Amino acid sequence: MSAEAADRVAAAIGSRPGTPLQTSWFEFLLDVSLLEKHLQKSNPDPTPVQLIIQFLEQASKPSVNEQNQVQPPVDNRRNRTLKLLALKVAAHMKWDLDLLEKGLTIPVLNMLLNELLCVSKVPPGVKHVDLDLSTLPPTTAMAVIIYNRWAIRTIVLSSFPEKQTKPGPHQMNMLNIVQQEKEMTENILTVLKEQANDSISVLEGALRLKKDFYVHTLRTLDLLASDAAANGETESSTAGLRISADELHCQVGRDFLSYFLPARLHRPDIEFWFSDELKAQVSLSIFKLDSTVHVHLDEKRLAGYWNACKALTGDCGSSDPQTTPYDHINSLIRAYNYQAVIEAFIKDNVSRSLPNHFRRSVLREFMYKVQQGESSLDEVCHKLCVCNAIRDALEGEVLGVRFQQLLLKPSKRMVDFILEVCTRSLEKDRPAETSRRNMAIFMKTLCESLEDLSLVFVVSSHKLFMELLKEEERKLLVEQMRKRSATVNLSAKPLPSFYDIPASASVNIGQLEQQLILLLEPRRIRQILIELHGMAERPFWRVNSKWEVPPDYINVILGIKDNLTKDLVYILMAKGLHCISIKDFAHARQLFSACLELVTEFSPKLRQVMLNEMLLLEVRAHESMAAEGSKERPPPDLVSRVRGYLEMRIHDLPLRQVVGEECVAFMLNWRENDYLTLQVPPSLVMNNPYIKLGQLLASTCKELPGPKESRRTAKELWDVVVQICSVSIQHKRNSDGRVGLIKHRESSMGILHRSELHRLFFFPPLQDDIVNEVTAEHLSIWPSSLPNIQAVDVEAVAVTVKELVSYALTLNPNNQSWLITQADIYFVTNQYSAALNLYLQAGAVCSDFFTKAVSPDVYTDQVLKRMIKCCSMMNCHTQVAVLCQFLREVDYMTAFKALQEPNSHDAMDSFYDYIWDVTILEYLTHIHHKRGETEKRQIAIKAIGQTELNTSNPEEVLQLAAQKRKKRFLQAMAKLYF
Repeated sequence: MSAEAADRVAAAIGSRPGTPLQTSWFEFLLDVSLLEKHLQKSNPDPTPVQLIIQFLEQASKPSVNEQNQVQPPVDNRRNRTLKLLALKVAAHMKWDLDLLEKGLTIPVLNMLLNELLCVSKVPPGVKHVDLDLSTLPPTTAMAVIIYNRWAIRTIVLSSFPEKQTKPGPHQMNMLNIVQQEKEMTENILTVLKEQANDSISVLEGALRLKKDFYVHTLRTLDLLASDAAANGETESSTAGLRISADELHCQVGRDFLSYFLPARLHRPDIEFWFSDELKAQVSLSIFKLDSTVHVHLDEKRLAGYWNACKALTGDCGSSDPQTTPYDHINSLIRAYNYQAVIEAFIKDNVSRSLPNHFRRSVLREFMYKVQQGESSLDEVCHKLCVCNAIRDALEGEVLGVRFQQLLLKPSKRMVDFILEVCTRSLEKDRPAETSRRNMAIFMKTLCESLEDLSLVFVVSSHKLFMELLKEEERKLLVEQMRKRSATVNLSAKPLPSFYDIPASASVNIGQLEQQLILLLEPRRIRQILIELHGMAERPFWRVNSKWEVPPDYINVILGIKDNLTKDLVYILMAKGLHCISIKDFAHARQLFSACLELVTEFSPKLRQVMLNEMLLLEVRAHESMAAEGSKERPPPDLVSRVRGYLEMRIHDLPLRQVVGEECVAFMLNWRENDYLTLQVPPSLVMNNPYIKLGQLLASTCKELPGPKESRRTAKELWDVVVQICSVSIQHKRNSDGRVGLIKHRESSMGILHRSELHRLFFFPPLQDDIVNEVTAEHLSIWPSSLPNIQAVDVEAVAVTVKELVSYALTLNPNNQSWLITQADIYFVTNQYSAALNLYLQAGAVCSDFFTKAVSPDVYTDQVLKRMIKCCSMMNCHTQVAVLCQFLREVDYMTAFKALQEPNSHDAMDSFYDYIWDVTILEYLTHIHHKRGETEKRQIAIKAIGQTELNTSNPEEVLQLAAQKRKKRFLQAMAKLYF
């Protein structure tokens, strides 16, 4: 027993009795027979994969020479033996890649398989694609095949998302190791992906081989390690575990197909598939496997891969000996024979050979095509949905949501199709009793789901309905329909032949009112109103409580003497306004045009009202196009009509305020500044406050590029806005006789009410506290002080600015100045996390996500100080210290104070790599030494010891080191706060 083993035994004396001792890796070096005995145990500890990791980890440890320099692992007998032990364990596992991939990381498995290539005498430096597998010794060829199988499997597995495990508080020192392993994995994957085509070619060549192969076992690996293997060819070439050609084809085909399927799904343009000979070879191999398969193989999964790939590549022909119902359906879809697909689904309702999940996936595929714009497939989707619903009904399943939605607005043609499918889905000769009862329940459910009683009659009078439902059931259903008709569905058409009751006027009126609510066609609306007025004299504009017209117009419309005309005008306008609200501008134009044509005959006042509303419709339609990305300027005719409206003066004409607001906003949005500043009539400016405010803003925008002296209108605009945002102050004597001050809601001196201003413009907030100042563009043009700050409702201004900036960012989310402004607003309202998020966004958009340096015009000292305060208020004190370096002059006082904080809610020492100021790092070392925090002190010392931070370096080197750390720190912060 070795000394270390003896120590382990002695240490275990105090442990629980019966606890088996774990065998250490070095004991297998001392006793060559121990490995095989260990692996034969039922539950070996350590497990086989743990042994592989331990052997390869010890064999790949770097060495240190006399000069204390790290050197690559030494190629000595010890390390070669450890690698061989790892290969033996894998051989014991029969080279099952499923098991190896579960227990080993990509770098470890890559090392293991490269060792397999080495011991199997694969020529070094030669590409595998250039090797002729048929001429290589069997174990050598098998090593090449195993490696390339693993290569494409790894590419596929790496494409699946994995949940990242976050290190706990005691694992922070493992971050560097995890990062190194991640980088190694990424490097290996890069190489494997570059060689993917070569690996595919190697596996395709393996599929052509007809001979059996041999894979290494513990015994053949021992032979390779012995002196007998020194002279080259030995019996190890055929002394391993025999793998039949069929089994090899299945294994290779499974891995090959697993690579091809996701590649084809993500890249439909990939033109790669098996030749007919290879397809037949793999297909036959699946069904020729005997029961003694040496390597794990999921035959169902392999067959599934094969069927899926055949469906994608479109090579399912009748000559294929393994053609399945799936293949038949897929071939019909590729041939665009959609009617045949529907027929196949109807026939399958009888045979039931297609699984329900496959049928639903076909329906989803067609629905996806409809969503992509292929509206011609809409009817195909409906029919497939019907087929699937009837299949579910026959099996006693609950009807799906899609079918229930289909029944909300069914047509007679669709109901006829449902009845046809029901008839054809039952066995022709003697349908099973279960199928008959399930179909009867379905038809009852169908009747209960249909709102249109004429369609209910179509179902209830069908031959199949009469056959499946007993007379008592039919009578009960009729009674239920009678009650539902009497209480709820007055809009349905009466059916005397079904209910044996006379038609009533209330039923007809209810039906017409329902159509009146739903219709958008003006002529049909007029026709229904004429019918309704012939049946009853009452105000039908009240039928729907959601019909609304602007209060400004109600008196004019309700003053129309003819009741039919009154209803028609009201309803056309209400429906048109609703269409505008949902951006259905086409129907809105039809409704408004019809209304305009109607009122032109008898009311000039209403004619002008409709012209104004149609102008607002066109303005909103054009603005909607601009919001969706259109750069097209408005047509001159529309601009001319807007000008005409602004200058219009008609006595006693009801005008909606919103029309004037949106016309001014329209002129500003499309930069019609010359009109607002030079061409608008002076009298209009004096009498229309919207024009006045628009002119001031247009003048200010025009003068922005000019010198400060010419910005007289900016001061005037400022005064106007301040007046709107001011409150009136009134003196009131208290009960004790003293005079107090009372703020009223808002001053009456402003040219607009504050709520009206909110809908139009953005202006900077007013603050008398420089600490809480909110920055914005063009602050230099505004006055720097207010004569009477007490009269300004600062809270109202702050709310207004916040909402306006939020809206502006929805239009241009990458405007760095607006992002800073919004961040400042959050900052002064103590929302520090949101503020820091926006400060980081502003830096990211101007630096390509911090790949470049952030401009000092964006990250000014004021912005940086606010970011520092945000971090401080969130107890992220290490981040505070790092940010203190960003200032033009490093704020050591704030940094030192932050580092003295005992509790920091950030990652602490993981941020030390971002510190480039040696003074701060030295202070960190002192703090950790004082607190006895040895590990953190070592991290700080390591950070100081980086050569690029040496103060003797040239200034350019120090600046480069600082810039590199700035970028990395800001990217890390973005990951935390975005």
